[in-house]
Amino acid sequence: MRNGFELAFQQGDMDWPHDPDGEAGSEGMRKFGHAIIAKKIDEEEDFPLSRDEFVAEYGDDPIRIDYERVVPMREIFDHVEEEEFDDFVEFHQALGRAMRREGYWFYEGSEAFV
Repeated sequence: MRNGFELAFQQGDMDWPHDPDGEAGSEGMRKFGHAIIAKKIDEEEDFPLSRDEFVAEYGDDPIRIDYERVVPMREIFDHVEEEEFDDFVEFHQALGRAMRREGYWFYEGSEAFV
């Protein structure tokens, strides 16, 4: 066990501010990656949204990428090029591009399940 949480063993040097698999994290491993980040945003109140301010507030939060890997949110946002987002859709698109490009978006494709 590292970081004080049984499953959060991936970042030995991180001291997570909350359990990556608790309700503030992946909701008991029911949510991963993009979904965890999106729930930190209030679509009505937070836009326009500054990338740097968002990372300053939530950068140390653990983001469970898949059943094996947890990373600090700032690590994902190191790869988001845009500095400001006008709305939720723009934010999602930029985040999705960065996550796919850097291997944080695990998807096997529908053909893997047939």
